[in-house]
Amino acid sequence: MIELTREADIAHTAYISLGSNLPGDLDSPASQVTRGFQSLEQLPKTKLIKRSSLYQSAAVGYLNQPDFINAVAEISTTLSPLELLDAILNIEHQAGRERPFANAPRVLDCDLLLYDNVQMATEKLTLPHPRMFERAFVLLPLAEIAPNLTSPSGKSVVKLAENYENQDIQKIENSNNSNCQGRPYF
Repeated sequence: MIELTREADIAHTAYISLGSNLPGDLDSPASQVTRGFQSLEQLPKTKLIKRSSLYQSAAVGYLNQPDFINAVAEISTTLSPLELLDAILNIEHQAGRERPFANAPRVLDCDLLLYDNVQMATEKLTLPHPRMFERAFVLLPLAEIAPNLTSPSGKSVVKLAENYENQDIQKIENSNNSNCQGRPYF
């Protein structure tokens, strides 16, 4: 007997950025990002594959605010792009994220950067993330965990990250990928 695989059961690779510059109910923004990784591990039909080190960078856009702690996660999921977006927005909400104005300080910010090679643009979601290839705080952690990844233009994320070495960003904590659970999807 031949068993057919349903489209919904096919695992997809996605990359999610996490950032924080407010401690919220925890002791630090770094703790918020760490809890964000833990929340990703708990998503249904999802496995945390890799997590980057933590990086500290100056705010972009609205500059009169504390520095950010940033990281990137690689996950494997059977959730659709929009289901995954809803799930990470819920993680932000559970952390206490508020949106008083654009580029405001935040307890936790999660952005869906890439979902396989999907390119899409809807009112709710654009993939790849439209500004990810312009931001050192995304490119450096992404290059750390996925150095062979390329942009739609064909440039490696490592090469793109080199263009932003002059931005004020520094690694503050090394990753510990041995903590990734790799639990089953269901």
